[in-house]
Amino acid sequence: MQKNASRALPIFLIALLLSSNISAQTNDSINRKRLQGVILTEASLFAGTMYGLYQLWYRDYPQSNFHFINDWNGWLQMDKIGHAVTSYYVGKIGYETLQWCGVNEKHSVIYGGSLGFIYLLTIETLDGFSAEWGASPADLVFNAGGTALFVGQQLVWKEQRISLKFSYHYTEFPDYRPDLFGYDLLQQLVKDYNGHTYWLSANIRSFSKRDSWIPDWLNVAVGYGADGMLGATSNPDEHNGRPLPHFDRYRSFYLSMDVDFSRIKTNSNFLKIIFTALGFIKVPFPTLEYNSLGQVKFHPLYF
Repeated sequence: MQKNASRALPIFLIALLLSSNISAQTNDSINRKRLQGVILTEASLFAGTMYGLYQLWYRDYPQSNFHFINDWNGWLQMDKIGHAVTSYYVGKIGYETLQWCGVNEKHSVIYGGSLGFIYLLTIETLDGFSAEWGASPADLVFNAGGTALFVGQQLVWKEQRISLKFSYHYTEFPDYRPDLFGYDLLQQLVKDYNGHTYWLSANIRSFSKRDSWIPDWLNVAVGYGADGMLGATSNPDEHNGRPLPHFDRYRSFYLSMDVDFSRIKTNSNFLKIIFTALGFIKVPFPTLEYNSLGQVKFHPLYF
């Protein structure tokens, strides 16, 4: 693994050098102490994360030459959308952190906004050298898509009118395969794609400024989810000698409303922190669902 980690290291060094170069390319309003602290913190987090991933995912598996795999059919593409969401929010955090350091808008967008793609590209490189996995072209596309959504909006509109969001509800599937979906709520929140829903949440007022009666914080959201999955590409008939029931694997599409917490005006620093923390969560609202089984459902309150 050390050999593969050294191959991935230049990717991180490039990102670090780009961040360092900001000091020479921005105006005098930059807070250099903050920027130095941010760079050191990001370097430490990156190193710690890569070490943790190695211990959890790669250490006990054989290595190979770099290779690609086609995993497009896994989990009805739920994991791919998860890549886009991760790339989007890591980029958003990178941008806001550089803004906090006094870096100008252009460089904050370019260097901070691309942080998610660089981070996930490093993980994809490690996957590519693992015999157990492999680099996924689809992952790379969705990583780039999440970054492009953030960077593109910031460059064109100077704001995020459309956000990627997440919601989760408990499902029965961990009861059948806890080794795959998790033994407790925290593990299931990460691993059980059956309970995930990913949303594109668009702020109505930002697209219709003349309609002053619409609250600044009100969004319309379209979502995607999948259900009935006991395996990545197909459902097994049994697990550890235990027969498993039949479940239809299907996709669901949702239409709902949402809240953009960043547009709620408050002078409370505490509330600002809470609103920032809740920013990636889709707020439960009445929701209309259409799924690939041909069913139309109305949920009075959907999580």
